[in-house]
Amino acid sequence: MIEEDVLCPFCGCLCDDLKVEVEEGRIVGVKRACRLGMSKFMGHERIVAPMVRRDGVLVETSYEEAYERAAEILKAAKRPLLYGWCSTVCETAKKGILLAEEVGGVIDSTATVCHGPSIIGIEEKGLAGSTLGQVKNRADLIVFWGANPAEAHPRHTLRYSSNSTGMFTPEGRGGRKVIVVDVRKTRTAKNADKFVLIRPGTDYEVIAALRMIVKGKGDLLPDAVAGIAKSDLEEVADMMKAAKFGAVLIGLGLTHSRGRYKNVDGALSLVADLNGFTKFVVLAMRGHYNVAGFGQVCAWETGYPMAVDLSRGAPYFNPGETAACDLLARREADAMMVVAADPASNFPRKTVEAMAEIPVIQVDPYPNPTTFIADVVIPTAVCGIEAEGTAYRMDGLSLRMKKVVDSVYPTDEEVVENILDRVRRLGDDN
Repeated sequence: MIEEDVLCPFCGCLCDDLKVEVEEGRIVGVKRACRLGMSKFMGHERIVAPMVRRDGVLVETSYEEAYERAAEILKAAKRPLLYGWCSTVCETAKKGILLAEEVGGVIDSTATVCHGPSIIGIEEKGLAGSTLGQVKNRADLIVFWGANPAEAHPRHTLRYSSNSTGMFTPEGRGGRKVIVVDVRKTRTAKNADKFVLIRPGTDYEVIAALRMIVKGKGDLLPDAVAGIAKSDLEEVADMMKAAKFGAVLIGLGLTHSRGRYKNVDGALSLVADLNGFTKFVVLAMRGHYNVAGFGQVCAWETGYPMAVDLSRGAPYFNPGETAACDLLARREADAMMVVAADPASNFPRKTVEAMAEIPVIQVDPYPNPTTFIADVVIPTAVCGIEAEGTAYRMDGLSLRMKKVVDSVYPTDEEVVENILDRVRRLGDDN
């Protein structure tokens, strides 16, 4: 049996044109997926059964006991942290926010360690955005700033941006100009018409210089800015102003360098300036397939997109204080629930050490470094393959993910709902 038009539950591209071959309830082939999406569909080692830690060792147990133990940990905690939520569906996020409210915890997503600065920059400046479809069909200039889709989003350029063929871009790559700004020559940069090599941490200076040139103040600049010749910056500015429809696609290279959200603010301001001459849009190259979806759901339910403290009876949001890494670094969190994420492999060492000192609940289909420090491990079905649900593409378009094969595992939503029911029951008993 061939399942048509299947969404890929890997990155923020959410490619929706996959063909999945199923035989006897197993996936045996996938067409049109990139190498990253293919690995997700074909599968690898799974967590076999729920586990709880006894005498320092994780031992298999029943789902009922795992739910009970997780509920006891969250209910007993004074400041529980519920983290992750971006490699699962929106329906799970909704239940997670209810759980965080019930236990008076802080709920945060993986966005705080990736495009969190982009969200803050957008809150300050506003977003001249678009769908990826508009970029594909209209853009004759693509700027990748601190982004390397050739490695991180392998099908992005072919489906949505530089190499795609659209309604008003029938020549594809031949009818487009591509600018890449990065600290090293990436695979994406090798496809560029203009590559601007910048020193790490100088994005803000370069963006400010480009804004001056675009606004006609270039004569005030020195001959070089942050090691880049003024003539090169003038060439980039001229290419931007000459475009009929331009798109700036920003990656983690911009959000994680010196300046953080102010870099994003600058990029958004540059796009606003360019809209005085032509049509320009800006999009964030989001990583996990539903990191944008959690931000949407969290904003609907709490008013804020991430790092929301629900311990006060009303939502409180202050990145730098209420984000996951901040709570762990200050040793404030006394319990942690990790859903569809692996903070132990990408958080700073100090925060991972703090995780190892508190009870950790993990909800995930796959074992990872977080598993080794978890006290309760609950395996689940893989969303988009073994469970359906809603996810948001990196441009904010909501899409419905299919269930392709059956699974013996419960869904993420069912697991969170079961834990929530037991937390409420514990509250009633008290």
